[in-house]
Amino acid sequence: MISAIVVIRAEVGRIPEVAQEIAEIEGIREVYSVTGDVDLIAIARVERHEDFADVIADRLNKVQGVRETTTHISFRTYSSSDLEAGFSLGLEH
Repeated sequence: MISAIVVIRAEVGRIPEVAQEIAEIEGIREVYSVTGDVDLIAIARVERHEDFADVIADRLNKVQGVRETTTHISFRTYSSSDLEAGFSLGLEH
């Protein structure tokens, strides 16, 4: 699975509707309403890099109320369980 973080600026009056519509797109796993200089952050996960064209360029960017997006494709995913495994000595608890 390949992950991307999509930073979204939306029309202020449509943020909830934009978030809901984006959340319904196949390939979008989560949408967050956030503070700061952007309005929403979406997490996209696809099988192939080429699939981002359909999910982000062809669908997400065309949602009414989306003004601007910036996409960050991840190289590697880290999680707390990954970090625990990396520091584990192999001892059973």
